[in-house]
Amino acid sequence: MKINVRYLSLLLLAVLFCSCNKPEGSASNKKQTIGVAFETLQTEYWVAGFEAIKAELKKRDINMVEAIADQDASRQLQQVKIFIARHVDGIIMVPKDAKTCIPMIRAANEAKIPIVLFNRPSDKTDAQSTAIVADNVKLSRDTVTYMIEQAKKDGRKHKAMVVLGDLGDINAIGRRDGFDQAIKGHEDIVDVVARVPSEWNQEKAQAGVVNALQANPQIDFIFTSSDFLLPSITSALKASGRYKKSGEEGHVILGGFDGDSTAYQMLRDKYLDATGVQDVYFEAQASVQAVLDKLAGKPVDELILDPGFVIHQSNLTEMSPRMWGANVKK
Repeated sequence: MKINVRYLSLLLLAVLFCSCNKPEGSASNKKQTIGVAFETLQTEYWVAGFEAIKAELKKRDINMVEAIADQDASRQLQQVKIFIARHVDGIIMVPKDAKTCIPMIRAANEAKIPIVLFNRPSDKTDAQSTAIVADNVKLSRDTVTYMIEQAKKDGRKHKAMVVLGDLGDINAIGRRDGFDQAIKGHEDIVDVVARVPSEWNQEKAQAGVVNALQANPQIDFIFTSSDFLLPSITSALKASGRYKKSGEEGHVILGGFDGDSTAYQMLRDKYLDATGVQDVYFEAQASVQAVLDKLAGKPVDELILDPGFVIHQSNLTEMSPRMWGANVKK
């Protein structure tokens, strides 16, 4: 039988073309999937972070599967194991705390799935992960330094209160340390007379602030480790007749940390002097990029710091578009 050489050549080219260009949905063109596990969505910041990650993944055409642990570390471990069983390409997680996440990191490591911790790092461990975290110490220090500059304008010494977070949370420790670093060397301007524990609980914070104001009615300088606690502080100040706008007689210099919608409104209304803003958009983008870089075999640092920024009365118009709480408010 005579073989048509030209026809055979064309057939071989077609086979070669098909093998090099697999159709959509084939293994080589499979859409990536990232599992996103948050321990809670009970604060505005976690909701804003969750939505920012979702938007970042959508922008990059990456599938997202989600799980919320409702503050239950055991549940979160099971959720991570389910992600692993589903063969996700990567995991972004907000752990309940720095210790309970370590078995989850190990499980991801064993499955060779890159894992990134959003806004809350683990304790020191040989388990491999990347944490995207606000520079809590520097951002708190910068915020309190701004508050001290405002205090200097009065030409007198101020009595100060700091509302602490849950000191089992490394973020809360960093914010406390940043406050202390800012105050050091300025004791002639600011005298810290009250340290109020909150454990990130509104009722405990409010009771502590009320007691501190009763014991030290001269307090006129307050820093809170989270804007989440501002409603409790505001309530206590109102009850004592101390809730005054900047520039009004009896105004308490007030600063916070996070950048939520309450802080934004209080800045606009001139009750809040400054807050350190966590850049949730930077953290979401950096988290997704860290997963993709790990998948591509690129080197990724174990810790990526979000520098954030301090927003205050003087730069409110300029900086509010970058403040996640201002965007939540819109």
